[in-house]
Amino acid sequence: PSTRAVSTMGTERENENETLVSSLATLGVDVAMVRRRQPGVLRKACTNEHGLADFLQAKGASQEAVASIISRYPRAITRSHQHLEERWQLWRSIFQADGEIVKILERSPESFFRSSDNDNLEKNITFLGSLGLAARDLHRLLSTAPRTFSNSVELNRQMVEMLQDVCVSLGGEQPELFVKNIISRNLYVLICSTKRIRTNVQFLQRALGLSNAELLGFLQGQGADILDLSCDYMCRNFSSTQQQLQGLGCSAEEVKRFVMSYPPMLFSSSKNLRSKIDCLLAGGVDIRQVLEKPRVLDFSVENVQGRLRELERAGYDVKKNGIAILDCSRKRFEAKLEKLAAPPEE
Repeated sequence: PSTRAVSTMGTERENENETLVSSLATLGVDVAMVRRRQPGVLRKACTNEHGLADFLQAKGASQEAVASIISRYPRAITRSHQHLEERWQLWRSIFQADGEIVKILERSPESFFRSSDNDNLEKNITFLGSLGLAARDLHRLLSTAPRTFSNSVELNRQMVEMLQDVCVSLGGEQPELFVKNIISRNLYVLICSTKRIRTNVQFLQRALGLSNAELLGFLQGQGADILDLSCDYMCRNFSSTQQQLQGLGCSAEEVKRFVMSYPPMLFSSSKNLRSKIDCLLAGGVDIRQVLEKPRVLDFSVENVQGRLRELERAGYDVKKNGIAILDCSRKRFEAKLEKLAAPPEE
């Protein structure tokens, strides 16, 4: 590091609360990580590190887990016992056991400690529960997309109202169910902007040439899974795949059916998807077999190449017998290979 950088680091350490640093070290906290992540915490005069440690251990967290949680999200030590207790009870209104919450904290301490607004959390739990979401959906939202609960209730309401408007504009008669179905399938929708979701809906209808009824059904099914994608990323991947498939003789209708039956193709980079399709074609697979069994694209190029080689050695003709054999677990694939290698029964 430069002389200036060393000087700055030295000044910052001089301003640290030495008693706090020593206290954290006693708890097994990685102080160097704290300095990298949230150095301002170490300058605070009033903190609650031992109270936090006692609280979490009483909920079932190990000493090592507590040290890891504080190391990765140091601001956790600024939360009072009352705040921690209130927040924990709010989480317990969704989770059935303390151990479930502890596991989430061990994986992602930020999800619990990032927001200090318990009142907003309570309002969001009430609002999201009013949408008719099942308990398991709220569970998944809080554990997988906790930022949803850090949003203002008004922001979440705007997204819900926008989705209801989309449903009605497409001729849907159950906007509440439409919203519920989308959020249940894609937990990240509520942490996107309304502009992104609306732009993606418009793009899908235009690019695939969907009727209002077709789009309505698609969005409540697999189409919901891709609504949180970046608009540019979705457009770029679709254009590349469309170009490749049409270059292989596929019609616009076949491209449409492919995307609707396998929306995850829009998550994959255009280069990656192109490589997978090229790999299958090189192994003797026809493109229309891929369109009929698109889940084969879930596997890596290396995995598919290896399986195609093993099938070739076993005398299996993919064009004649189909590619369903490629779309299964390793255990099932090996069992099928053994069956192919077995001598025919007399």
